[in-house]
Amino acid sequence: MAEPAIFFEEVNERQGLFHRRAILLGGFAGLGFAALGGRLAYLQLFETQRYEKLATSNQFNFKLVPAPRGLIVDRNGAILAANRPNFRLLVAKDKGTDTEATLKALAEFVPIDAARHKRLLREISNAPKRAPVSVMEDMSWEQFSAINVRAPELPNVTADMGEVRVYPHGGAFAHVVGYVAKVNKDDLTATGPNSDPIMLHPGFRIGKQGVEKALDLDLRGRPGAKKVEVDANGREVRHDEEGDIRAIPGKEVQLTLDVDIQNRALEVFGGESGGAVMMDCRTGDILCMMSAPSFDANRIVRGLTGAEYRALANYERKPLLDKCLSGLYPPGSTFKTMTALAGLQAGIDPEATVNCPGGMYFGGRFFHCHKKGGHGSQNMRDAIKNSCDTYFYSLALRIGPTRIAQVARAFGLGQTFDIGIPGQKKGTVPDPEWKKRYFKNNPAQQPWWPGENLSYGIGQGYLQVNCLQLAVMTARLANGRKALNPRLIKSVGGKEWPRGSDVPDLPFSQEHLDYVRAGMAAVTEAGGTAFSASQLGLGDILMAGKTGTAQVRNYDKGGSRGKGGPWRLRDHGLFVAFAPTDAPRYALAVIVQHGMGGSTAAAPRAREIMRVALLKDPELRARIEKPLPMPQMQPDPELDAVPDAPVFATPPDTPTPAAAPAAAPTGGTPT
Repeated sequence: MAEPAIFFEEVNERQGLFHRRAILLGGFAGLGFAALGGRLAYLQLFETQRYEKLATSNQFNFKLVPAPRGLIVDRNGAILAANRPNFRLLVAKDKGTDTEATLKALAEFVPIDAARHKRLLREISNAPKRAPVSVMEDMSWEQFSAINVRAPELPNVTADMGEVRVYPHGGAFAHVVGYVAKVNKDDLTATGPNSDPIMLHPGFRIGKQGVEKALDLDLRGRPGAKKVEVDANGREVRHDEEGDIRAIPGKEVQLTLDVDIQNRALEVFGGESGGAVMMDCRTGDILCMMSAPSFDANRIVRGLTGAEYRALANYERKPLLDKCLSGLYPPGSTFKTMTALAGLQAGIDPEATVNCPGGMYFGGRFFHCHKKGGHGSQNMRDAIKNSCDTYFYSLALRIGPTRIAQVARAFGLGQTFDIGIPGQKKGTVPDPEWKKRYFKNNPAQQPWWPGENLSYGIGQGYLQVNCLQLAVMTARLANGRKALNPRLIKSVGGKEWPRGSDVPDLPFSQEHLDYVRAGMAAVTEAGGTAFSASQLGLGDILMAGKTGTAQVRNYDKGGSRGKGGPWRLRDHGLFVAFAPTDAPRYALAVIVQHGMGGSTAAAPRAREIMRVALLKDPELRARIEKPLPMPQMQPDPELDAVPDAPVFATPPDTPTPAAAPAAAPTGGTPT
């Protein structure tokens, strides 16, 4: 039999093992509780603010709010582009929402046709979760209030008030100021300012043309945010106005344009097609840059229907094309000023005459002058005044294309200018080197043929310019000293842009420039090609100019300059001018596309536009309204011999009145 001592030893050993394990596990548990308590103490004492912020961020969201877009104003502060309140309807995609049913319900309050319904379904489906999509802009108050009253029945539908761009002058500034529109996929970038989340906001608009596009970043401003409380699903519960972050409005852009001159230009063009550009001859500021026909930029902001856009795009007079910057035309006889100056620079005697019998033969072909029967003997001044083609045929043959091209480029033709907006076309000022480059794949066409000089000298052939270039050419001629550059943007955010007069002098003789200007003054005098259409009727203030009719095609088969034929085959009418002739202040270029004649189509319109500028100028208005001197009275010897007579003497034939009766005694009766 075993001894009991052995039994007790085993029990004691097992019990000791248990105690050791219990103590070890208790130690681990104690360490765990100590660590947990320490962590809880750390979170409670040291991380309180952090977790309060995290909790708040789960409770509140910030919704981006676009900044008010900067104003665009004219030189005098008149508003060209501003913002106005806009009632809009938004729908957001969310889990469990029947978007199609929602749109059908909204169609009871706002017009949503089948095509629009389909497009909205696609846009909402492609939008991020809970990102609102614009269903309608510019709702009426009745529509806005009806939807807000039924808001509980329309989940994920919001009718709120935002801002929309407005252009008070409609189409007058549509091409130069431009317009804004919704952001599309092509506008978005991976980096840079166009990667900003605000780009996806339904109320955000981006500049698409003109100043709105060129200065879009300055006009955008800095977006703000609206603080809203949300539930566990991210739905908005209430608006915490005290937590809102204010948006910073965009910068104000001031242009050099004048609203009255621009509106008058659009008015006088009526239904014609073309452009008008006016510059200040002293500073280079552009006072008018109008393209006609135009379009209402407000309609594009609201959104054009497909039919409306096609009507604009397919109209033969191209209202969407900026004819001041992007339209290219032969300058016609307005270019004769450049040919004349090139001749003077080449040493041609301006008093030498050329006989014009109605044209000239060259290379077996007769080149007609515009006047049948001819102008007779013409010197350079007469040739500018009468726009004699024969004289300039002869002159161009003598001096050649290279000299003409050098002068034309010095006056801004064939160039683009940094006016702050895109869209300029350079045009063409040809010479033999240009022709080699242009026809590099056709050696047979590369030589410059002598016969091409004749067309070049009168502003035809390969020569192509835009209306802005013609205005620059005229402003430089009128200034007579500075190679002025045009300036359209006067200031951005109060900071002025460089002036167009901060430029070098023209590399031409003052005597030669004066001679060409004198020829332009003769154009508007009696007998000149623009006399009847250029009389301003403003006292002694006169306008100098040069007419031009640019041929569109050869008229070997009937029709005079396209008269009676299709509109698109008629000649262009052009006129360049400056005024006053004695102290030039404003230069103007007018192109009437397919207008038939410079003196009949362009000059009368230029006169009306110029009158507005002259009448708005305080100094010139004072000169116009200056009272005429009183006529001096000649002394009369007979009157001088009369002795001092009363000022109001009785005329000789007037009978002298009888003396008044004496007063009667008091209480008596007069006798």
